[in-house]
Amino acid sequence: MASRAVIMAGGSGTRLWPLSRAERPKQLLRLFDGKSLLRSSYERLATFLPPEQIYIIAAAAHLDAITADLPELPAENLFGEPCPRDTANAVGMAAALLHRVDPDGVMGIFTADHIITPVKRFAEIVTRGFAVADEHPDALVTFGITPTHPHTGLGYVQRGERLRDGVYRVRQFKEKPDETTARQYLESGEYYWNSGMFVWRTETILRELSDHLPASVDGLKTIADAWDGVNRDRVAGEIYPTLEKISIDFAVMEKAQQVNVVEMDCSWIDVGSWPALQDVLEPDASGNVSTLSNQSLLDARDNILVSEGDHLIAAIGVEGLVIVHSDDATLVCRHEDAQRIKELVAQLGTSYL
Repeated sequence: MASRAVIMAGGSGTRLWPLSRAERPKQLLRLFDGKSLLRSSYERLATFLPPEQIYIIAAAAHLDAITADLPELPAENLFGEPCPRDTANAVGMAAALLHRVDPDGVMGIFTADHIITPVKRFAEIVTRGFAVADEHPDALVTFGITPTHPHTGLGYVQRGERLRDGVYRVRQFKEKPDETTARQYLESGEYYWNSGMFVWRTETILRELSDHLPASVDGLKTIADAWDGVNRDRVAGEIYPTLEKISIDFAVMEKAQQVNVVEMDCSWIDVGSWPALQDVLEPDASGNVSTLSNQSLLDARDNILVSEGDHLIAAIGVEGLVIVHSDDATLVCRHEDAQRIKELVAQLGTSYL
């Protein structure tokens, strides 16, 4: 039974505007040590899987950029979505395509926009997840991040019966809680952050999708059947946009009867907005974090400064700001307003997407 990993790289990353754009989403931005988040995700998996067992599903329009970022990945390991239809369909499409190659295979689903360390520990835990999926072929396996604080912006997984060291039955999934509830979850020791990473047999996830999203699975199987033919793009382009747009959590994970969780005691940072950089980058003596190669700060404190080029950013007497420069736009906002960037982008319209 072969193990394969699929990286979902279809997100747009609107909250990382103005660097993240439709043609170059956040997973392709080279913000950390000159390396993209997608590249980092691939390299984590490549510590224990060869390139031919690593796949990526992303927007078809981004495949050329992904190929340039990951030239060692076989071209046939790139699956292009004609349009975004959320994670249930991305997972289902990858599963249907891999099931043709190996009907008994196990696939892992991994994210392209997280920073996870240490990599060695990540590899050990994911390898354990593949083993759990092999031992429990009818179950879905998720990875639960050991929480470090009462986070209100993440979903949670409550563990139940212990199966073996670090592996439990899932009692239930919980949506993003308020501060009081999140603190109760943390203090109970029974909850993990929902990582959005999974392992299962392709046959098992396709069966679950058939139970809970039958119309989509029929369409995805038709796409898979046509994948190697000359009509692939036409078939995918006709069917994929008609599929119900829904996440894998809502479509399957919260409804499935057999779900196991593998504890992932790693540092896990979701780079979903500019303030997340405070958890990634080392601050200077005044609390500023920066990706800049060219800056000049005077009496400036607790700011986040970002640019991919060598454009000079100078700041005097400001505190708690996010300042992001791109070739055609500059963003300035307070830390606490960074979640409203999506609202701002909607106001700007398509010319700055």
